[in-house]
Amino acid sequence: MCRFLAYHGEPVYLDDLVCTPTHSLIHQSLHAAEAKTETNGDGFGIGWYGERPEPGLFRDVRPAWSDENLRSLARQIRARTFLAHVRASTGTATARANCHPFAYGRLLFMHNGQIGGYGRIKRRLEALIPDHLYEARAGSTDSEALFLLALANGLETDPVAAMAESVAAVRGLMRAAGIEEPLRLTAVLSDGESLTAFRWACDGRPPSLYWRETGSGIVVVSEPIDGCREGWSVVPKGATLIARAGEPTRVIAPEAPEGRIAA
Repeated sequence: MCRFLAYHGEPVYLDDLVCTPTHSLIHQSLHAAEAKTETNGDGFGIGWYGERPEPGLFRDVRPAWSDENLRSLARQIRARTFLAHVRASTGTATARANCHPFAYGRLLFMHNGQIGGYGRIKRRLEALIPDHLYEARAGSTDSEALFLLALANGLETDPVAAMAESVAAVRGLMRAAGIEEPLRLTAVLSDGESLTAFRWACDGRPPSLYWRETGSGIVVVSEPIDGCREGWSVVPKGATLIARAGEPTRVIAPEAPEGRIAA
């Protein structure tokens, strides 16, 4: 499983959250505490919003802990909204195009989890993506496929409904293929003005997800970056967190029992 971090608020240097804390994302790339694997060394990526409408994006296949360019950029880039991700592959190639976040227009998307039995439904899942969006597919991951499918279902205008519709479609393909492995999803979407974070799973066992409001903004993480759970709120199983500038942060409680998405 991967590890990630998202921030939205007053401009801060990426270094302050990605590199400097005791249990920073770079530290988690080698010493994750709440993931299936301790090491997340199959690449990394950062996406940030600066002065231009579309986000900047830097991704590479080197492990985050050994990339001096990542540390240098993080010390210099100051952004109001950014996403950062360290990858542990669930079966697809270690390639730059498979590293998160994924970008489309103003949107950034990153994912931790997997679609069970993805290889058995990959072709049918890709067939659900319209041609104009499939042209943007650069990699081979289930994460990017889910992102493009959600875009087709209205992700830009109603993220929660679009993701729910997309997950339901994927679950339909999994059932038809007789796949018993679960679909597990923690993910973050941003348009530069907001964050939407999902913590869903069909078996009620989604990956970990926390959030905290600071004096400058909101931080959403796979694991607390200070190594201490005190002061962090857990996003409940099956819930969605929505943070927009000028509005109180909302956590939409799950409708299904035990935080399950449609099984």
